[in-house]
Amino acid sequence: MKSSVTSLGLVSCGLLVAGIIPGPPLLAAESVDAGSINAYAIDNMFLFIAAVLVLFMQAGFAMVEAGLNSAKNTVNILFKNMMDLSVGALLFFIIGYGLMYPGDAFTGGWFGFGGFGIGSEAPEAVGGNLHPAVDFLFQVAFAATAATIVSGAVAGRMKFEAYLIYSAVITAIIYPISGFWKWGGGWLNELGFYDFAGSLVVHALGGFAGLAAAIVLGPRIGRFNPDGSPNALPGHNLAMSTLGVFILLIGWFGFNPGSQLAIAGADNTNIVMIIATNTLLAAAAGAVFAMLAAWTVFKKPDLTMAMNGVLGGLVGITANCDSVTYNEAIIIGAVAGILIVAGVKLLDMLKIDDPVGAWPVHGLNGIWGGIATGIFGGHPIVAQIIGSIAIPLWGFATMLVLFLILKAAGILRVSRDEEMKGLDISEHEEEAYHGFQIFSNQ
Repeated sequence: MKSSVTSLGLVSCGLLVAGIIPGPPLLAAESVDAGSINAYAIDNMFLFIAAVLVLFMQAGFAMVEAGLNSAKNTVNILFKNMMDLSVGALLFFIIGYGLMYPGDAFTGGWFGFGGFGIGSEAPEAVGGNLHPAVDFLFQVAFAATAATIVSGAVAGRMKFEAYLIYSAVITAIIYPISGFWKWGGGWLNELGFYDFAGSLVVHALGGFAGLAAAIVLGPRIGRFNPDGSPNALPGHNLAMSTLGVFILLIGWFGFNPGSQLAIAGADNTNIVMIIATNTLLAAAAGAVFAMLAAWTVFKKPDLTMAMNGVLGGLVGITANCDSVTYNEAIIIGAVAGILIVAGVKLLDMLKIDDPVGAWPVHGLNGIWGGIATGIFGGHPIVAQIIGSIAIPLWGFATMLVLFLILKAAGILRVSRDEEMKGLDISEHEEEAYHGFQIFSNQ
């Protein structure tokens, strides 16, 4: 082990000398020891790998959403997920990053702007010993995650142009502003609200934005009978969706452990390992208890409920994964799994069509994660309740207004004929499964 650490130190020093990895601030002007050099290189590499894992989650979301929906909408769903990242990365670079981390350029903790693009140093609110570019990569991956949650909730009936407008607004303005409230040092942070990796800042925001979209859009054709009873519209490829869930699970080990922002040093290493273990335990408990709850309610074990149970458990633990014990992580995941089934039933009762369960997974369990942080994590419960109301309300209200504007402009929902034909053909004139008639009625 000692020789491995020594080798890593030599490699790190070599990279620094060669200019491949820039040194910590003032490195050229100060004499620093090899330990500082190593810590800088290791922490930045750790966060870079975490950022890549979170970006890989885009593939997981795309596969989950595409598989749980009709084959005739596959291209449209995959395209939306690609544009979430592409449009979002550009706009978060231009304006969103400066809104989320304005530094001293804000008043009252509600809003501020620190300038366009990426500064020469990582934001003070982030802390640590990070290069600004790697911090941006990590933060933009989170912004893309918040945006792409809505894609599944609106599948099969939203116009592509409307989705692009939504994606631009949430990544450039809506997510960065509420992100600043907590992670940028804003009013929620001053209040004592705690959200380690984004149960609310990321997931609840996207989940409630998806709920607003689903309400304004209305259900897919055939989803509910005239008497209000729901009809199942099964997805065309559960193998694809299941693989997507596993990809999301893997990506979450960048999402949660990466949010420590450092791994060098015994204290950082210890907490990262605890975070990773809590993440897995909550996901596993979510799957098991969602399966059991669905088995009780529907009299059959349901794969899609268990899949969403994994994701619900992950969302629930994200706010508090550094603050709870292993046993508490299991409890948080178990409650999240039960909430998945309860949330799906509630949406059916309200005749709200959410094809992938985006609101139960991200919205409902985002709130649960925030409240659980107060119950189990030792953080002020009043602050947790306030934050668990403010961020979902912000996402829901702002996106409700946006979607109502798009609806009034006549650019929100495709026509009945276009929906029946499928958005792949009507919106893109492309087919995901060209020549395979087996999917023609899916």
